[in-house]
Amino acid sequence: MKLQSFSLEQYEEVVELWQRAGLALSRSDSLEGLRHKLERDPELFLVAISEAGQLAGAVMGSYDGRRGWVNHLAVDPAHQGQALGSRLMQELERRLANVGCEKINLLIEPENSGVQAFYRQQGFAADELIFMEKWIDAPKSDGKGV
Repeated sequence: MKLQSFSLEQYEEVVELWQRAGLALSRSDSLEGLRHKLERDPELFLVAISEAGQLAGAVMGSYDGRRGWVNHLAVDPAHQGQALGSRLMQELERRLANVGCEKINLLIEPENSGVQAFYRQQGFAADELIFMEKWIDAPKSDGKGV
């Protein structure tokens, strides 16, 4: 397996992988949403490519200047059990450390709670929090700037 940075040309493949892996996607996972993500920290969105050239796994990480975040780690069911998820996480952690990140957070959807054991093996521990969210509609740009 070869690990490399994600490119937008892989968008459809990555979305299909996420869906095959059972991840819940949101409107921020659109092509435009991922384009914005890549403007910030493209080196933290990784894909794993098999020897046959197929997308076998992906993890989208981010860094806000204080904390690193793990989003959408997925391994194709045909490639699970080969430590690919661990390799993706180790490489993401290395890249986060390289940008000065000292703490990595992640959230697990209730319907995906079975992955907790995997993340514990990666050194993560549960933290009791109340998570809240709000979707906002960004204003449309008129092209003239702010």
